[in-house]
Parts: sequence; C-alpha cells; structure tokens
Amino acid sequence: MTRQEPDGGDDGKQCGIQVIARAAAIMRTLGTHPQGLSLAAIAQAVGLPRSTVQRIVSALESEYLVEAARSGGFRLGPALGQLIYQTQTDIISLARPHLETLLERLQESVILATSANEKIYVVDRIVAEHELRVVFPIGSYVPMHSTAVGKALLSRMSDAQVRDLLPEPLPALTRNTHDLPSLLDELATIRQSGGLAADREEFIEGIYGFAVALDTYLGNYGIAVVAPASRIKGKDELFCKALLDCKRDIEQMIGAGKLPA
Repeated sequence: MTRQEPDGGDDGKQCGIQVIARAAAIMRTLGTHPQGLSLAAIAQAVGLPRSTVQRIVSALESEYLVEAARSGGFRLGPALGQLIYQTQTDIISLARPHLETLLERLQESVILATSANEKIYVVDRIVAEHELRVVFPIGSYVPMHSTAVGKALLSRMSDAQVRDLLPEPLPALTRNTHDLPSLLDELATIRQSGGLAADREEFIEGIYGFAVALDTYLGNYGIAVVAPASRIKGKDELFCKALLDCKRDIEQMIGAGKLPA
C-alpha cells in the first residue's frame, strides 16, 4: 500500500491565507514608514502580538522583502524593489497608449510616475513638440511636496503618514513652494476634489502642472501634464477633465479591482 501524506484540509489552507494576509499587512505598514519601524510599533499598527510579528518579519527578512533599517527596526527590503522594477515594464506598455491620447488631446508633455520615499520616480514620459517644452528625464527623482503628481500621490496617505514621510521643514524650491501646514491643507482639498492636484510654479519658476493618482493592481502611480505657465494658465478645467478621462480609461483596464485571473 502507498502511504499518503496527511492532508491539512480547509484548516491548513485557512492558516496559510491568514499568514499571507498578516505578512501583507506588515509590508503595507512598512511601506508608509520608509524610515523603519520597531517590532513593537509594527505590532501595534497591525494589531498582532509582537511574537507573531517577529516570526513573520524574520521570514520576510530571509527573502529580502524586509531588511533592518539604519535607524533601528525594519523597513521594506531590496527584493520588493526588484519586483516593482519588473512590474514597471507592464505599467509602461499598458499605460502608454492612454498617455499618447492625453498628449494628443492637450498638446503638452505627460508623465507617468510612482512614489519613492519622499520623492517621485519618473517611470515614463512623452514630450510635446513645442519649441518651449518641459522635459522630465525617465528615471529622475523629483520632490513629492512641490509637484502635482507628488501631491496627488501624497493625498492617498493620511496626514500622519505624510508627516512621517516628508522632511520638516520642507525644502523651499521656489517662492510658491508650500510649507508643511499649507501642504496638508491643500492635500485635504485634493482628496475632496477626487484626487486632482496642481503645481503652480512650486517646483520650477514658470512651470505649471496638473495630475491625478492611479489605483491599479500594478501599484500606485500618477499621471501628470506639465507645461510652461504661459500656455497652461486658465485651462484648469480642460486639463483636469482630460486627466480624469485618462485615469478612468487606464483603471477600467488595470484598476485595483481588476486583478488578472
């Protein structure tokens, strides 16, 4: 007779699902605290015993999904960055046709970006054909607090998470750059407006931008339109409508609620 391995059944499956859910909760918490968190702080944030958190963090650390932070505690590890990098090829190929439509509609440069600690990372961009045009190089890092796409992504966080993430005081890049209290006030307005954000010469003198965040199963990204202030002033309604249409079209295809089978 052949000896069969014992079957854990539904109880074993449920236990595995629970561990994955707990690991995901821990990683989401660390994702909003890039400076690192202690085991006790993680346990409090996710509502689990410290001993349970320690076991899960140790397992994640062995896979380089979590690593020790310089300031103590733990933060997200390099393996997660590799996974994100691998998904960027997908987001670029999927979003690119919609970015091209957005550029054709507005005749201004467009950007696809994601967050990288307190900065945004430019994943893709299409430059408008004007003598005077705005170019953000692919792969460049730009401050979140002074750009439209950065503020759109920040608006998805709580005020406490924003305070933890950003330096204080905020670097003043132009005379229009917000300090932290006024930035938090603007983020509240952005949340009420459906996630639409603007940069009116806050990053670079003479440059305006409008942006909106995307919620996709590939992660959180933002799309922005940037242009010289002289061409974009007074066109808020036109640009915001085009951005919302682009957001709708992309999320209909790869929205967070449309995970592939």
